[in-house]
Amino acid sequence: MKDYLKIKKKLHKACLLFISEKQNTVTTSIESNKKDLFFETKSSAGDKHETGRAMLQLEMEKASQQLAVINQMKVILDKISIENKSEISCLGSIIITNKASYYLAISAGKIIVENTNFYAVSTNSPIGNQLLGKKIGATIPFNNSEILEIF
Repeated sequence: MKDYLKIKKKLHKACLLFISEKQNTVTTSIESNKKDLFFETKSSAGDKHETGRAMLQLEMEKASQQLAVINQMKVILDKISIENKSEISCLGSIIITNKASYYLAISAGKIIVENTNFYAVSTNSPIGNQLLGKKIGATIPFNNSEILEIF
């Protein structure tokens, strides 16, 4: 039997790294847009200047919304107790089905741990929603998968 606590720690760490990378990308974008906005000067074009400023402000709003989503992801990960093991799938569970293996946390995509593909999924995602609250032996509609193990 694999050491699922060790695997869960690696999955959790990979999710934290995923968030950190996303946050760095968005923060860099915001800083770049702030500089561009500061150096955007009036020109004889007039309307062109205003359009440029408006576009930069829209980009900054979009990046701010992305930061809010990233912060929500952090909150979700902070709620996970890696040591918890449950008979019923919940936030922080590793769920092994006959089709794939999942980590119920945040939507971070495929994570390879110890030569096994795991899919980090949010409880709000369609597949995460189907996995949440299930027991071993349950069948979920997605790919008609049967839950084999929960850790």
